[in-house]
This record gives sequence, structure tokens and C-alpha cells, in this order.
Amino acid sequence: MNCPFCSPEHDKGQNIILKNDHCMFIQKPQEILIGSGLIVPITHRETVFDLTTVEWEATIELLHQAKKILDKEYEPHGYNIGWNCGSVGGQEIFHAHLHVIPRFDDEPLAGKGIRHWIKHPSNKRRSL
Repeated sequence: MNCPFCSPEHDKGQNIILKNDHCMFIQKPQEILIGSGLIVPITHRETVFDLTTVEWEATIELLHQAKKILDKEYEPHGYNIGWNCGSVGGQEIFHAHLHVIPRFDDEPLAGKGIRHWIKHPSNKRRSL
């Protein structure tokens, strides 16, 4: 298996910022999504629906720790937090990962949440 989250040390640009027994918070330098990162389970789980209760608890623990770090370092005005599940849901790497994205009031799309493009009229299904 060639999963970038199962062996994060192989991606030289990826940094493990926080880690507990079940999950890690990782970041890569980003040009647009400044300060963003991912919380991933250490054990390979394909989607969020495959996480154990312990992994869920570990994810929440890291989310709160990551927020403290991001608040101090970047002073964001808000956050988008979310999972993509399955290829139709936008998942590109099939190892569960929670997106943690700081948002800022000077962004061109400030105020546009994770559902902005999904609820756009151009996304309406053609057949039901």
C-alpha cells in the first residue's frame, strides 16, 4: 500500500505537528490555505465511518490541541472543519482525514462555508 498518511515520514514536506496514541495532526506548507492541516488516524482507516470510538476521541483531543496552536500562530477569524468520504464526496486519499482549515476575514471567499459550492444551483442533480 502506498498511502502517504500511513508513512508520513516519506513526504519530506509533511510535518507531524501533534500526535497521540491513535492520531496525528499533520501540515504541509500551503500557498492558499495558510495554517491548514489534517488529523489522521495512525491505523489505516478508509473513511471517517471506519474510525473506532477511541480514534474518534483521539481525533477530538487533537482538534482542540491543534486549534490552540493555530489560534496562537495565525489568529484566524474562523475555521472550516470537515471530512470528505468517497470519491464523489471529494476524497482523494483513501485514508480518513479531518481537514482543519483556519479562515480569515480578508479572504475573497470569507463567509463561504464548506457547503457553498455544493448548494450552488449548478450542482443540482439532473435526474432523481
